[in-house]
Amino acid sequence: QVQLVESGGGLVQAGGSLRLSCTASARYFSNYHMGWFRQAPGKERDFVAGISWNAGTKYTNSVKGRFTISRDNAKNTVYLQMNSLVPDDTAVYYCAARSSSAMGIATDSRAYDHWGQGTQVTISS
Repeated sequence: QVQLVESGGGLVQAGGSLRLSCTASARYFSNYHMGWFRQAPGKERDFVAGISWNAGTKYTNSVKGRFTISRDNAKNTVYLQMNSLVPDDTAVYYCAARSSSAMGIATDSRAYDHWGQGTQVTISS
């Protein structure tokens, strides 16, 4: 069983930055595709960014050029660096893991097998 723990959320002003971290308990972390999703109140959980086992990346259009996903397999950790934050980025951010036996970075939350508990990100205007 893979356990994921997110950290790094908080309250920042628009234009600011945050870096989220997600540390996994997985024995073979490097074998997993990893994703970040977010869910605002009353809305669905949406894909934000993903990174494959071999460091390929994918982003939703609204964060391209502002967010960067990366991973450190030696630390079993995936990061989401968020810059130029806007109020619409306010949400609970979730980390998710998907076995690399599946093809590619999935944007559908149903494709992921393991989830963290989420971390709140609030951007004030």
